Amino acid sequence: MLYDLFQYLNQLNFPGAGLFHYVSFRSASALVLSLLLSTITGKRIITALQRQQIGETIRDLGLEGQMQKKGTPTMGGLIIIIAILVPVLLLARLNNIYIMLMLITTLWLGTIGFIDDFIKVIQKNKEGLSGKLKIVGQVGLGLIVGLTIYLSPHAVMHENVERVKEGEKTEIVYTPAVKSTQTTIPFLKNNNLDYRSFVSFMPSHRTAATWILFVLITIFIVTAVSNGANLTDGLDGLAAGSSAIIGVALGILAYVSSHLGFAAYLNIMYIPGCEELAVFACAFIGACIGFLWYNAFPAQVFMGDTGSLTLGGIIAVFAIIIHKELLLPILCGVFFVESLSVMAQVSYFKWTKKKYGVGKRIFKMTPLHHHFQKPGHAGIDALIQKPFVPIPESKIVVRFWLIGIILAVLAIATLKMR
Repeated sequence: MLYDLFQYLNQLNFPGAGLFHYVSFRSASALVLSLLLSTITGKRIITALQRQQIGETIRDLGLEGQMQKKGTPTMGGLIIIIAILVPVLLLARLNNIYIMLMLITTLWLGTIGFIDDFIKVIQKNKEGLSGKLKIVGQVGLGLIVGLTIYLSPHAVMHENVERVKEGEKTEIVYTPAVKSTQTTIPFLKNNNLDYRSFVSFMPSHRTAATWILFVLITIFIVTAVSNGANLTDGLDGLAAGSSAIIGVALGILAYVSSHLGFAAYLNIMYIPGCEELAVFACAFIGACIGFLWYNAFPAQVFMGDTGSLTLGGIIAVFAIIIHKELLLPILCGVFFVESLSVMAQVSYFKWTKKKYGVGKRIFKMTPLHHHFQKPGHAGIDALIQKPFVPIPESKIVVRFWLIGIILAVLAIATLKMR
């Protein structure tokens, strides 16, 4: 909104109006505004949730400090959503196809998460929204994103841009803008993955089959990452802090992908228009950090599914848009390991119960962050008992953040390693 206004004022030679032309200025403004919004509105939203007695129901799982959280307001993801939407609506170019997709993602998964929290907290139904309906919602979003990228004439890229030296001059060489299903492979130079290679056995229907595959992959990634973020949301500040770290990396990747010079230097795809995603990324980072003002240990509010599903979905769609989805296992390594720990635990328990008649565990408890909270040798038949002494929650969270920072740096470094 403000972008169009200041563009008009710039035509009238209004002093300072030209600043809004720069993505860097609007991104910095989005970061500051989202921080202010999340901290200022957060207190009021928490007070309103407390007034409505919207508190978290806690089951006693034998974790240190767990029962002290009983009654803490949940549905705090509303703070994050508001702090993302307002700066983006004010400072981004709303006619940009990528911004449209990110706004749809935020509202779509925010609504699904809100309904789930509403059923759990207001209607006192511990089951919440059924798993099948959640999956349907996530699949629906994946369809919207995948088909939009396929059908929109504005969602195009220039396949690998490179710098070529001719005598003393260096020229940037790139192909015409095309719709492509190529994506970046970590660590490998001059070797992107094109989903077309998976359907080479269908030469007569190759294009259609490629885009169907792309949509299916989009659905899988959206579902997997949003559920991974949901599982990670179990300790004060863990999901919000981890998401902020991932947001910084995604913002950098979006910016270099939209800058012809950087794209040529790194020999990656040049994606016109995705520079606006830097504005969204900064709003996302500011919202997550601002939420930590109230969510850091000891938490005054939990984000609930309203926040965790939204954060995961935003990360997934963002990576798909900039064609960096294969970096997600590295970039979202914390989410990935949390999800993997649950799947491994359930699979091993079922297998041992079928084979020996008694189910056994790999970890003391999953998701993985709870494993470090539970004491070893506490009557739990788990393969991994260490640490025997529970680690304080705040220390677990900070250590996971540090791992997230290392993974984010590694994900960005893979571009130069190529």
